[in-house]
Amino acid sequence: MELKLTHTFLEVDDHEAALGFYRDALGFEVRQDVAMEGARWLTVGPTDQPELGIVLQSAGVARSPGDAESIKALLAKGSLSGLVFQTDDVDALFDRLATSGAEVLQEPMDQPYGLRDCAFRDPAGNMLRFNQKPKG
Repeated sequence: MELKLTHTFLEVDDHEAALGFYRDALGFEVRQDVAMEGARWLTVGPTDQPELGIVLQSAGVARSPGDAESIKALLAKGSLSGLVFQTDDVDALFDRLATSGAEVLQEPMDQPYGLRDCAFRDPAGNMLRFNQKPKG
């Protein structure tokens, strides 16, 4: 039996700001961008992983008003979702994202468990970590 992850969802509060980060700063391709009644289906992903779609969904849409407000509040505090990516050059990626104005959470550092990594927040507050496997 084969089982693959095809989509993951991140809450965003501004699709255009999210595009500026995911498409322009990270270099992801836009897979789908469809206007829907009161919402937008926006999917991006790394060019070398065409089977993976990151759905940038409108925070609080299709939820009860109370749930929507709770999600928006958590998003504003940076307390919701996050993603971890692997790269072959975490330092170069860090420089590119820091230059783009993304919020730095952690500069590149060697972790005791063997990875070198850094962390940023996207424009909506989601934490993104970028790992590099040890060389050699």
